Amino acid sequence: MQRAKAATSSQALRLDNQLCFALYSASLAMTKLYKPWLDELGLTYPQYLAMLALWEEDGLSVSQLGERLRLDSGTLTPLLKRLEAAGLVVRVRATHDERRVHVSLTAAGRKLRASAEKIPGCVVQASQCPVQELVQLTRQIQSLRDRLAA
Repeated sequence: MQRAKAATSSQALRLDNQLCFALYSASLAMTKLYKPWLDELGLTYPQYLAMLALWEEDGLSVSQLGERLRLDSGTLTPLLKRLEAAGLVVRVRATHDERRVHVSLTAAGRKLRASAEKIPGCVVQASQCPVQELVQLTRQIQSLRDRLAA
């Protein structure tokens, strides 16, 4: 009995049996996959995520963008400063409430979207997975994320 319990507990602590490690290492692999395409765009992976959110809905407040990306302001502010320095976004204080800052795409930021449109197809091809499988996996991971955040 003791031997079976020890074997079970040793299995529970195996690195390759950890969901957290599977997600972490998959995230690293995904970021590495994106790097050459993002280098062409002059973006880091977090900057790309911010641009995706803004291409989806331009003019978000910094707090809305932070919620959307699940980033705190300490991480988001330097990222936005770099995007602004690159001429891709502008940050403007709201006239009715100076505490609110809105982020809007510049013409260059909107134009960059056309160059980024090839990336999802490249990712699908590199994954060697059917699109439906990737859609299902994405939904499962989102559902897990939402349950863990609740």
